[in-house]
Amino acid sequence: MDKIVLEGGIPLKGTVKVSGAKNAALPIVAACLLTGGDHRLTRVPHLKDIQTIKAIMSNMGVVFQEEEGVLHVNSDALREDEASYDLVKTMRASILLLGPLLSRLGSARISMPGGCAIGARPVNLHLKALAAMGVDMHLEGGYINAKVKRLKGTHIFFDIPTVTGTENVMMAAVKAEGQTILSNAAKEPEVQDLAEFLRGMGASIEGDGTDTIVVEGVESLRDAQHTIIPDRIETGTFMVAAVITRGDIIIDGCCPEHLSSVIEKLQSVGADVEPITGRIRVKGADSIESVDIKTMPFPGFPTDLQAQFMALMCIAKGSSIIKETVFENRFIHVSELKRMGADIEINGDQALVRGKDCLLAAPVMATDLRASASLILAGLVAKNGRTEVGRIYHLDRGYESLEEKFRGLGAHIWREKT
Repeated sequence: MDKIVLEGGIPLKGTVKVSGAKNAALPIVAACLLTGGDHRLTRVPHLKDIQTIKAIMSNMGVVFQEEEGVLHVNSDALREDEASYDLVKTMRASILLLGPLLSRLGSARISMPGGCAIGARPVNLHLKALAAMGVDMHLEGGYINAKVKRLKGTHIFFDIPTVTGTENVMMAAVKAEGQTILSNAAKEPEVQDLAEFLRGMGASIEGDGTDTIVVEGVESLRDAQHTIIPDRIETGTFMVAAVITRGDIIIDGCCPEHLSSVIEKLQSVGADVEPITGRIRVKGADSIESVDIKTMPFPGFPTDLQAQFMALMCIAKGSSIIKETVFENRFIHVSELKRMGADIEINGDQALVRGKDCLLAAPVMATDLRASASLILAGLVAKNGRTEVGRIYHLDRGYESLEEKFRGLGAHIWREKT
């Protein structure tokens, strides 16, 4: 098992290029199950989660080939409808295979998903929506067993906006009989990117990016080519890194319009944030001011950047309140930040962070994907020795070559075997 080791105190400087978005790539790779042919995807990040979904789909008969930065996906020989527990247990996004398999084969057997321990994130919203489309489902031995003769379009209302639920139902609906309307749908850029790929396959989809998505079922689809959008969470992580180290960096190949709420908050803490087409320049201030945040679905402040922002508030002037409204168990990184001297008090779904002059180096343990990033950010400014971050297999699920990118900005950071 690997760990990340850091020596803090160096302002980051230079240019860093962000990778493709994991949360866009996963549903788009899954969507290749909808029809055969040679799907050609570029800017697919090299991540553990991508390896996992490729392994699951390979077991189903899908063939993957990568050359010159293009991932070719061919599901002509799709023969299996089962995603086994051995692979699914490491990644919740495997539930995204359910909709495409039902559309293509009329059956699916998917193990109940695993992944980060940040909350229940139940799949009942997916199952309820698919049942309304005519799917017969039952749970047995930890597996979702689903069958349908032909998916039928209907009006689906999500009790709460769900990104993977919206994506799953969109994929199920593209060849369903009639029209499917998704109300209170997720508006995230990753949902829009999937819709764009599906349209490239010949699907009829309107309204993505709003809370009402309309899908008209079509008889057939074709293979398509697509470039994955930049990862807005990786972008936001580097933005916070520039501010927390009082550095000056340019983040290249990103979409500033996907991060308006984050830009506004970082400007409020005193940072100089300059969005340019396809890049963002972030310059930290000598004095970091405390601000409150409340996580919300897009376009609100992303829950996936809450832990990173909390690390920043740990060394800000004054106190801040961080309210988590998306996942009920997303403060499990707090105990590790406290090991580094942070002053944080949890009360239900909110955290009171009292800023301190500095954080202190310590051995810490990553508890989930984004928590691992927050501990690395804290380590970048920690004093009095080395910070060691264990369990970084979480980090490898969602960040491509993060320590190498930080080294390129001047950080003293490296990976060691434990």
